[in-house]
Amino acid sequence: MQQRNFSLYGAVDLGARQAAAQRQQAPAAAGPDAPRGEYVFDVTEATFEADVLERSRTVPVIMDLWADWCGPCKQLSPVLERLAAEAAGAWVLAKVDVDANPQLSAALQVQSIPMVVGVIGGQLVPGFLGALPEAQVRQWLSQVLQVAQQVGLPGAGGQPAEDQGDGEAAEPGGPPGQEGFREPELAEAQQAMENGDLDAAAGAFERLLAKDPGHPVAIVGLAQVNLFRRVNSYDQAQARRDAAAHPSDVDAQIRVADIEMSLGNAEEAFDRLLGVIRRTSGEDRDKVRLHLVSLFEMFPPRDPRVTKARSTLSSLLF
Repeated sequence: MQQRNFSLYGAVDLGARQAAAQRQQAPAAAGPDAPRGEYVFDVTEATFEADVLERSRTVPVIMDLWADWCGPCKQLSPVLERLAAEAAGAWVLAKVDVDANPQLSAALQVQSIPMVVGVIGGQLVPGFLGALPEAQVRQWLSQVLQVAQQVGLPGAGGQPAEDQGDGEAAEPGGPPGQEGFREPELAEAQQAMENGDLDAAAGAFERLLAKDPGHPVAIVGLAQVNLFRRVNSYDQAQARRDAAAHPSDVDAQIRVADIEMSLGNAEEAFDRLLGVIRRTSGEDRDKVRLHLVSLFEMFPPRDPRVTKARSTLSSLLF
């Protein structure tokens, strides 16, 4: 890993680094450095590969990046730890002290804490920044578990992070099928996607959104299904040729952005559309802007790539 200095303020905080090192060398009997438990553990640069990357090949790993001086971290971390205990192995929580692990923090491009990301099969899953309310944390965790189930991760079918008290539960909660969802529309949508019937999946998501317009899984699911429906209608080779030959053709640029997004190249898709917005005006610019915003819906709240693209979009528009 390349050596890089870490600091939230642009300079290395040697005092924080020293304090973090002392905490690692002398674990306390209680507090943030106390023994975590079966489903919550501390991670360092030395243990990251084994404890996070390798472990993520059998169970989703949620990373909580924090620091001892960070007030919001002290609000969020107990919530994550409690939800990890409730999940009982459906996912595990890896805690990273950013002051003690500057190279790891730099590799993860930490700009602000608390920062939470997921790791599935050795790949990062977009997360969020800040101490979100517990309900939003649960929503994001449900999306992580859904992704893990869709890629067939062996450990992803355990007990979900449910709130037994108020009845609000994460959406996916077990092996794919009706029993894994509170809403029948989600089970119907997943079954349709497994059968390759994107139209039926879209219909199921739309019915759920008619009942619950803010349903986070349905919003993301419908956006993803609509993307793949569009891409399936494209001649991808021709679309790329058209976009290269006609940079001012907004429809051609939108088609290639869709193709990049379907391949998992979100930043390339965003950058392409932002470039078109930079070069256009009037109706063409607004058409591309609306399409870009629709692509944002495929990501959880506060995804860093979306945050970056939104910031660039704002600077272009205003």
